[in-house]
Amino acid sequence: MKHFLSTRLLSMFLMLLATASMMIAVTACASEAGKTDKIGVVVSILPQAEFVERVGGDRVDVTVMVPPGADPHTYEVRPAQMTRLAQAKMYAKVGSPVEFELAWMDKLIAQNKEMLVVDCSKGVQLMEITGHAHEHEHEAESQHENEHEGLDPHIWLSLANARIMVQNIYEGLAQVDPAHRDYYQQNRDAYIQELAELDNAIRQSLAEVTNRKFIVYHPFLGYFARDYNLQQIAIEQEGKEPTAAYLARLITEAKEQGIKAVFISPQFSTKSAELIAKEIGGQVVTLDPLAKDYSANMKRIETTLREALR
Repeated sequence: MKHFLSTRLLSMFLMLLATASMMIAVTACASEAGKTDKIGVVVSILPQAEFVERVGGDRVDVTVMVPPGADPHTYEVRPAQMTRLAQAKMYAKVGSPVEFELAWMDKLIAQNKEMLVVDCSKGVQLMEITGHAHEHEHEAESQHENEHEGLDPHIWLSLANARIMVQNIYEGLAQVDPAHRDYYQQNRDAYIQELAELDNAIRQSLAEVTNRKFIVYHPFLGYFARDYNLQQIAIEQEGKEPTAAYLARLITEAKEQGIKAVFISPQFSTKSAELIAKEIGGQVVTLDPLAKDYSANMKRIETTLREALR
């Protein structure tokens, strides 16, 4: 009896072992097939991941260089990301003066000289950073404080710009994978139509807002404000904390304009924003310019701003 049980247990063990080995082999084969079939695409920031995935569909495997919660102004690439980069067919860079790309782009290209580099900003009209309190009234007082800080890198926070970026990504995918050009074109057309409809909906929603000024810590909503005839007033000045004199002017203007919200992004300090919110009897509100769910996030920005600008 004992011998029978031992033999039966041994048989069951061998069957389980064989099944497990088959499952591992199938998984390995599927994984290997996935690596072979999909186009490796690297992007700098999370919003671009939606652009690539919506155009590329199940044909692409996207790697994001600046992960969730990281600051593209200071982020440093990890070794595992370099490994993925070395296997990529295409890199879709933002193309505007994003500090991550200014610091890293040459090194990233050197890691994989065979990959196609797509400039998503091709065809986008870059604008200068604006957003000083009393920008026009106080020009004579301090020319230095009212200088533009350079070109605004946040081009993706404009649905008009996003449609151009999507077109550039389509052209890149069609170049590295021409056999599936029609598939990419169909996906591109559907997504661009979706972005255009969202753009129109936001425009109509914000058209009736009477108070068109809002305060942000870091001036990331310049293109959004331009598109919908709004005016952002930034706390941060030339990438630095504001002076006491500037804060005083900003608080005065906020009170005069009836501004009750100060917008921040998760990547930056809230200290100055909290100070201003307290002085004007308002609140600090978080908006994330780097959220991956791009379409939903643009709607979220519009809804939050509209509520604050009533």
